[in-house]
Amino acid sequence: MKILLVGSGGREHALAWRLKNSKSCTNLCCAPGNAGIGGIVDEIVDLKVEDLEGITKFAVENAVDLVVVGPEAPLVAGLADRLREKGISVFGPSKKAARVEGSKGFMKDLCRTYKIPTAAYGRFSNMKEARGFIEEMDAPIVVKADGLAAGKGVVICQTREEAVREAQDMLEGGAFGDAGKEIVVEEFLDGEEVSFFALSDGKTILPLTSAQDHKRAGDGDTGPNTGGMGAYSPAYFMTEELERKILGNIIEPTIKGMAKEGCPFTGVLFAGLMVKDGEPKLLEHNARFGDPECQTLMMRLEGDFAKILKAAADGKLESVKDELGWSPETSLCVVMAAKGYPGSYEKGTPISRLDQAAQVNDVQVFHAGTALAKDGGIVSNGGRVLGVTAKGKTVADAQKRAYEAVDRIDWPEGFCRRDIGWRALKAQQEEAA
Repeated sequence: MKILLVGSGGREHALAWRLKNSKSCTNLCCAPGNAGIGGIVDEIVDLKVEDLEGITKFAVENAVDLVVVGPEAPLVAGLADRLREKGISVFGPSKKAARVEGSKGFMKDLCRTYKIPTAAYGRFSNMKEARGFIEEMDAPIVVKADGLAAGKGVVICQTREEAVREAQDMLEGGAFGDAGKEIVVEEFLDGEEVSFFALSDGKTILPLTSAQDHKRAGDGDTGPNTGGMGAYSPAYFMTEELERKILGNIIEPTIKGMAKEGCPFTGVLFAGLMVKDGEPKLLEHNARFGDPECQTLMMRLEGDFAKILKAAADGKLESVKDELGWSPETSLCVVMAAKGYPGSYEKGTPISRLDQAAQVNDVQVFHAGTALAKDGGIVSNGGRVLGVTAKGKTVADAQKRAYEAVDRIDWPEGFCRRDIGWRALKAQQEEAA
């Protein structure tokens, strides 16, 4: 197969690495890619992810057999529809199905209709109505912009007054532009967060695995929220019983419900969950792989990944269910970010000794925000820049390898958390005691 991968982040580098190692992938292109992706694919295509017309034209003119779409924005904009209209197989949902991520209100209404456990909520475009709803709630209160807000459109408010201010900022102050013209206000759920992934071809579901992300910038989950500073897989508290509940109560009703609503979901469904007392509730659905969770999944996944994604794209997932396997080992990803992230940061700073980091056993260094310098070296080109990902028999083993690789990298302008996987390690220590 000739495959076109769309995207330029750490998630896409991990997908490219796994696709390139698939028997059925004979040629892999990426648009627009990054410095790391450029080192493993057959061709880098100079097209931005939002250039739907250009991507579609390239896929048709180059007889691409499968397009794999990494980020959510082109899916929400309708890239998959354009490709399917031209007879191109695409791994990713239609514009209507991508609303499961593109509209938090749509996702919450789907939960209500199909009895999917989630937080109590209200949808508002009118500030007076939103204020009335908030004043009846107990704090903390969660206020969400309905549309895509680059992972920043969710605010946990500690008082009703703060919730009213945030709602006003979104609805009347244009805090998130069009994404905040409508908002969702919901009850706060506590417990332990986990991500779970499953493939679907619109009818058949192929469960993948779990991961646990670390959102805050500082050790011990302190500091500002980010797009993700690290992850490990599988989540330490995942059991067969919990997985059955996630599939039966959340994933299956979502896929069946979307088919009934006339927008069957094709691609990877990412369920962001809160688990308390062994019961999972849905925080959010995403229509793509998480980043940096994807890096940990790709390290553990076994089988012909390209063949599996093509079957999902073509409605034939049932035929490849036995092709997928998972390493019993743990994988762990440490994100190296530019100092200042998620606030302002410097771009174009040189990064060296990446080759030495990659020599650590069972380590892959995935590039996120990188670019090639004129002298051929690697420079930073974003906030989250590298995903140093390791595999080991235990969380502690994977963590040790990942940080050994991190410490070999020479990048004075970068930083990382030093405690990725801490919840799992703490739980193991408590169990041992």
